Amino acid sequence: MNSYMGLKHLHMTCVALSASLFVLRFAWRMQGSALLQRKLVKIAPHVIDTCLLLSALGLAVMASINPFEQTWLAAKIIALLLYIFLGTMAIKRSKTQRGQLISFAFACGVFAYIIAVAMTKQVMPWM
Repeated sequence: MNSYMGLKHLHMTCVALSASLFVLRFAWRMQGSALLQRKLVKIAPHVIDTCLLLSALGLAVMASINPFEQTWLAAKIIALLLYIFLGTMAIKRSKTQRGQLISFAFACGVFAYIIAVAMTKQVMPWM
């Protein structure tokens, strides 16, 4: 397997781990679980997301893709920033359960959009 494919598999694995941990942490938040306060639970998302971002940068460099030239990649980056904001609202910042649920739902929608854009290389993947 060439290095591009290896990096792509690492990237996709990090995507799955990041999403899974986000859903798990949200479930713990809804339950009021003390597990959210564990050191590993606080550190793991940062480690996984750093690997995710570095692998994405590596893939873009290896494929000579510039987000200023490829609108689909720019759309993914902007959507990622929105996903991060909504995720922090769902797990940390929103004080009401309703706000947490709404933020979580929108974060999941944005995550689905990012996946769709990655698969289609289209800003509007539903078209």
